[in-house]
Amino acid sequence: MSSDDVVVAGAPPELGPLMHSGGELMTRAERRQLGRERRKVTQRSSHAGWYAPATRRDPFAVLEDQNRRRFPDLVPLRWGRMVASPFTFYRGAAAVMAADLAGTPSTGLDVQVCGDAHLQNFGLFASPERNLLFDLNDFDETLPGPWEWDVKRLAASVELAARDNGFSKEQAEAATLESVASYRSWMAVLADQTQLDVWYAKVDVDEILPMLPTEALKRSAKLVERARRHNTLQALDKLTQVVDGRRVIVDNPPIVEHLPDVTTYHAVHTVLDRYKETLQEDKRLLLERFEIIDIARKVVGVGSVGTHCWIALCTADREDDDPLFLQIKEANRSVLEPWIGASKYSTHGERVVVGQRLLQAASDMFLGWTKFRERHYYIRQLRDMKGSAVVSSMTPAVLSSYAGVCGRTLARAHARTGDPIAISAYLGEGDTFDKAIASFSKDYADQTERDHAILRAAIDTGKIQAIEGR
Repeated sequence: MSSDDVVVAGAPPELGPLMHSGGELMTRAERRQLGRERRKVTQRSSHAGWYAPATRRDPFAVLEDQNRRRFPDLVPLRWGRMVASPFTFYRGAAAVMAADLAGTPSTGLDVQVCGDAHLQNFGLFASPERNLLFDLNDFDETLPGPWEWDVKRLAASVELAARDNGFSKEQAEAATLESVASYRSWMAVLADQTQLDVWYAKVDVDEILPMLPTEALKRSAKLVERARRHNTLQALDKLTQVVDGRRVIVDNPPIVEHLPDVTTYHAVHTVLDRYKETLQEDKRLLLERFEIIDIARKVVGVGSVGTHCWIALCTADREDDDPLFLQIKEANRSVLEPWIGASKYSTHGERVVVGQRLLQAASDMFLGWTKFRERHYYIRQLRDMKGSAVVSSMTPAVLSSYAGVCGRTLARAHARTGDPIAISAYLGEGDTFDKAIASFSKDYADQTERDHAILRAAIDTGKIQAIEGR
């Protein structure tokens, strides 16, 4: 591997117009040539395979560094969720993979990356126009960086999901190849479109349902219907109750609970007051019509367990028929920053929000950010027609189709801030790149299984304390 192939720490790449150094816009032919030229620097086959170098940092040291800023009482829950399977370990170990990816080849054709583009970080949600879309839904690690890292993160998650489901090696490889082939083919489609067409592109749920196997249609239709019902009123019924004439969030420790520290609740109120200043004036006016009536800590995800995350129950009508749930989520330094440089934004909340708006076809209208003392936050609606596929119940054919939809969706997201023409020209029409990434995914899945086994042993021997099954 040459020095040109390695991403090194420093200022993150600046995303902007596709221009020559003199300031003139590049032609489409020049952008295609740029992509082809990058093959000479980073051969497509060079992405194949992965092995742990002798200098690889202990993955548990990486994870323990993250735990230092988290609620100590929730760290055992984080370990408990990660140990459930190699796939769940992988979901919580984005920081480990970022360090591992830092020594892998890169074309230098940067985009706004998700940073954690595994299978479970795609899903359904409502656009402000109330259309149900399929898109990326987690942006805690987003930064400008190598598009290849997102593709590898997605593809390795497909391999691990297939193994978790008990699929054969051939079935796992087929699903992994489909995720990459779909990315490549849709990047080619986007390369032929205008800039505005690329920006307007979206993955509508009604468009992707016909792409799924017949065996998945009934279950997928139910998922879509559940997502449509997964709104604030449904959350009100599930997460709250009336106590002494006052509606409150129901405790379900350690997942949802009120904390005894009054100072903490004052801090969350302050965060919500400050965050309003980052909203557009019309959205701020709307939010001012709601008042906060209760706040509780709420655990989310796998990788985010233990970070400072809250939910706020708000109402615009004391008769309980006009609620709003907001999620206040801590934003820490992206796991990519040690390897591609620090964010240009003054707060990580703004970094997350800007990255989400760049990558998603449509974003929550209440999306905003703020800072309180040393912690950074972003805020959004807790539930707004959100839904996630149950990967663990998928058959080989369904996982392959779903992986293809995720690959297509990732290509659309990358094309907004990167150069789809150059990336597509680099990828080409053949499957050289696809096979290389499938090879990488097998090796990295093997490494993840080894890391997971170490965690399992540490928990079994009492070295690490874990709360399992929650």
